[in-house]
Amino acid sequence: MFFGIQLLLLSQLKHYPEFVEQFYSNGLYVFISKLMRYAFGWLPFSVGDLFYTLAGIYLIRWLIVNRKRIIKDTVNWLLDIGATLSIAYFAFHILWAFNYYRQPLYKSLNLEADYTTEQLVSFTEQLIQKSNILQLQLAKNDTLKVEMPYTKSEIFDKVKDGYRALSEIYPHLEYHPKSIKKSIYSLPLTYMGFSGYLNPFTNEAQVNGLISTYKFPTTACHEAAHQLGYAAENEANFIGSLAAIHNNDVYFKYSGYTFALRYCLAELFKRDPELYDAVILTVNTGILKNYQEVREFWDAYENPIEPIFEKTFDNFLKANNQSAGMKSYSYVVALLVNYYENQAL
Repeated sequence: MFFGIQLLLLSQLKHYPEFVEQFYSNGLYVFISKLMRYAFGWLPFSVGDLFYTLAGIYLIRWLIVNRKRIIKDTVNWLLDIGATLSIAYFAFHILWAFNYYRQPLYKSLNLEADYTTEQLVSFTEQLIQKSNILQLQLAKNDTLKVEMPYTKSEIFDKVKDGYRALSEIYPHLEYHPKSIKKSIYSLPLTYMGFSGYLNPFTNEAQVNGLISTYKFPTTACHEAAHQLGYAAENEANFIGSLAAIHNNDVYFKYSGYTFALRYCLAELFKRDPELYDAVILTVNTGILKNYQEVREFWDAYENPIEPIFEKTFDNFLKANNQSAGMKSYSYVVALLVNYYENQAL
């Protein structure tokens, strides 16, 4: 019954995004998020991953111990399962997932949600110019990919610097304390096709420790955006790219600019393939090699179950008020294009 009440509540929440924005995302959740990051962020290991491990072990043990009851008293067993899932579902939402029903980011930032092809081309050309300059500055040769000089732990420590600069423009994007960690389940995450995730029960940002170091700045910034309450993948991508771009570290800037550029190039290809073919020739070969590095990593772990996990997560997002699911490149580009419409890159 409690589970049904929750579903009814969620079906109504999507009609009141301003209420969620004011009282949850910018109210209760701010307190919950900071409390959990203070509680778990200082620990060198992932409490959330450990929690999942222990929960899995307990579940297996419980099934073994109760195997006779499952057969003899199936109805009550199912009721117990339902009650447990109902509590977990409630915790999931109260600790984080109500953010799925908050006001769209373009409204809170007073941005347009659409753009013309001319705007896209102009912005993409600006990104290419900026990215090319940074690539040449860092690699010293436009044909060489950029190599990150930092350890992954050092990259985690630098994430807060970009958010600190970004919070001077948008105070609500202040990111303190930090709670970003490599997941102990990095190999399974890789086979599932995920670069990271936010643990909603401990508010720890989990980054896949196997991905390319080049991707670590934007991935870590993306997961930090989730911690700040931006549940939508496209909005977390936008904020993550801004946090990387606003970082004083030039390697973070390079990662942020080329991350945004990849989205714009993909959208340009969809709108005008011939124009894309001309524009891509102006991108430094070294940048394309960084893109290739990422692509080759995922190709090496390609497997038959990956599309199943991606489809499952896509459906999960759609069930949680994210109609575009995982594939929402156009909205990310719309936010980027309109954000930089009246300011220099």
